[in-house]
Formats: sequence, structure tokens, C-alpha cells
Amino acid sequence: MKRQTEPAPKVRTYQHLHSLPSYLNQDNLGPWGIYLKQVDRVTPYLGSLAKWVETLKHPKRALIVDIPIELDDGTVAHFEGYRVQHNLSRGPGKGGVRFHQDVTLSEVMALSAWMSVKTAAVNVPYGGAKGGVRIDPRQYSQNELEKVARRYTSEIGLIIGPTKDIPAPDVNTNEKVMAWMMDTYSQNVGATATGVVTGKPIELGGSLGRREATGRGVFTVGVEAAKLIGLTIEGARIAVQGFGNVGGTAAKLFAEAGAIVVAVQDHTGSIYRDTGLDVPALLEHVRETGGVGGFKHADKLAADAFWGVDCDILIPAALEGQINKDNAGQIKAKLVIEGANGPTTPTADDILHDKGVLVLPDVIANAGGVTVSYFEWVQDFSSFFWTEEEINQRLVKIMKDAFNSIWHVAQQHKVSLRTATFIVACSRILQARELRGLYP
Repeated sequence: MKRQTEPAPKVRTYQHLHSLPSYLNQDNLGPWGIYLKQVDRVTPYLGSLAKWVETLKHPKRALIVDIPIELDDGTVAHFEGYRVQHNLSRGPGKGGVRFHQDVTLSEVMALSAWMSVKTAAVNVPYGGAKGGVRIDPRQYSQNELEKVARRYTSEIGLIIGPTKDIPAPDVNTNEKVMAWMMDTYSQNVGATATGVVTGKPIELGGSLGRREATGRGVFTVGVEAAKLIGLTIEGARIAVQGFGNVGGTAAKLFAEAGAIVVAVQDHTGSIYRDTGLDVPALLEHVRETGGVGGFKHADKLAADAFWGVDCDILIPAALEGQINKDNAGQIKAKLVIEGANGPTTPTADDILHDKGVLVLPDVIANAGGVTVSYFEWVQDFSSFFWTEEEINQRLVKIMKDAFNSIWHVAQQHKVSLRTATFIVACSRILQARELRGLYP
């Protein structure tokens, strides 16, 4: 009997190992593309854990929801919402929800991934998540925004919860929105669940110090970095982009430490005063008018000229992609502290590095918010609340310890602080992934 020959084994191309999600534009990956480049830069430093690096390039779960509401005029409008959980190996998802007309899936994916890195960098037991709704909140009433928040919460309710994924405020959302989200989730599960969100009003289980936490973290790591590069805070000239909770709080703390805030930019305009702006008066102006534009005790500044202001410290605390190849060369600061998420593109990062500018990356610089969110979550579970002094002391210690560890890794490997932060954080994430194994 003639023996049958076995078929030749199939040759694996391994293309599946590096495939990009089909739901993204392959020619323009947006913010997600920036994040992928950051992962590629850190991969050579991961040792045996590099086997698992593709885990970082694939979000665990991405949910897109339709949000129909009846507007005040009786018409029905539909909004697109997202919730992305990037990695849950180290704990439940954690990340904000933003309301913005330009929100995209790529952006929310990148922000969720940066949250994975951020929570691991400060070593709190969370994974990374993020959410967003494509809406311009300035065009809608409070009643309409409440409907959007509540319907969005109901739609993503399948995947959030105190032990699953805990949303928080972000761009154009606040304590009030978190109260609506908490109430909606609680109504749906039939019990008050204060731990489902953080950044809530104090009266509903919110934490003291949460509103100022991100800005305080920016200030804390900024002071530590300044010491190491020989920059004296007293008399240092500061420029801030974005003057909300993050930029405003950071500017206030730096001014109280003796620094001079000389320039501020937000969506309403750019202002400058060579001898220093009156920060408390500017904060009051922003509370009354919604922006820095029109502040009487300052000179107007062209938007492009903001980046070339003579300063020692630049704090981008607005949106991602603000420092790019077109303006990075103008920056005169010795230190850039990223209060916003992803404000510096990889190309701009390289330009600043070549100029000798030290960049404190978002994944450590603005981690104060998620750190105090962790405190809030812990307090909600225990129903025991700490004083604001205790909150701030714990925050400062965690931020200083995390920064010092990252600085040590940067010196050891002779890499940027961003790459060093990714080395520390990605190692922790992938160690958890390896220890847990794959199921099934």
C-alpha cells in the first residue's frame, strides 16, 4: 500500500502578532499612534518581559455606545460615547470621562493606555481605562447634559463598577457630572454605590483634596526635578497653558513658593506680564468669566508667541498634541512639566531633548489626580475619611517616591524620564500579566 505523504506544515507569518485594530485608520492612528511609538521605545529595556509587550498594544475592551436624548426643544439628538479598558492585570480600570466635540476612539484608547502606565508608575492597584462623549457642552443646557451623563452611564453600566472600572472627571466634566453618574449607576443596581466613581462632591463620598490633587502633583514633581537640575523655584519664570483645576492649581502653588507666572494661555486667549501675573486675581477672573481672556492686569499675547515666552518652566495643562514639531524649537524653558495628557508629540520630545530641555512626562507629572482618586475609593470602601492634611501628606510622599525611582532608572539607562517611566510602569504591568498567565 502506497504511503501517503504528510502535508507540509503551514508557515507562520506572525503578522497576527503585530496587527493593528481594524477599526482605526491605518494611515492616521491619531493619539494611539503616539502611544505605540512610546511602547516601541521602551521595549528594548523590558528584558524577558518583552515577550508580553503586545499586550500593551491591544486594549482589553472597547465599548462604543449610542446616547439618544430628548433636547429642551423636544427634538431627539444622538451622541457617540466610548469607554475603553486598556489593561486590568493589576486591578480594576481607572480613568476619566471627557465631554468634547473632538473626542475619538483613538484618543480614548491612548488615554486609557496612558492611565495603565500612570497607575503603575505610582504603584496604585489599578489598570487603565478612559471614557468620552462627542459633544460640545457649551452648546447644551444643564438639563441636557444631565441626560447625556445619565444615559451614557446606563449604556456603559455593563462594564463599570466599584470592582470593575471606576470613572472620574476629565475635560469638561466635574463633581456634578460624577454625582449624576453615581446616582444613575446606584439606581440601576438598586443600592447606593459611592465607589463607582471618584471626584464626587464631598457630601456624596468624595475626598478632600481631590480637586487640587493633579495640580499639586505637578507642583510636587516639578520642585523635585528643579532641585536635581539646579533650578531655584523662587524667582523662576513660569508659563502655563490651560488654567483649570490642573494649570490653575499648579500656578497658584508655584506662585506661593516664590515663582513668577509670566504667561497663561487657554481657549479664550493668551496673556502676558513680564513682572508676573496676579495669580489669585486671575483665578477669580477665570471663575467669573470662564477663561483668562479679557484679564485687565495683563497684556494680550499672540497664540503662537506663547511658546516662545522667556521662561524657566513651561506647564502644558490643556489638551494632547500641543507641543509639536512646529513650536518645540521656540521653547526657551529649562523644564517642561506635562499637566495635560499627551501634550508633547514624539517628534517634539526629540527636539526638546536635543535642546537640553528636561521633560517631566504626563504619566508621572499628572498622576496626583489618580493617586487621590485611589484614596477616595479606599475611603468609600471603608466608610472612613481622612483629613485634607493627611491626604496631601500621603499624596506628596507617593509622588516623591515615584519620581525618585523613575529618576534613578533614567540615570541608570541614560534615557529620558518618559522612557524611564514606561520602563518602571510597563515592567509592573507585564509582570502581573506573566504571573496571572493566559486564560484559557
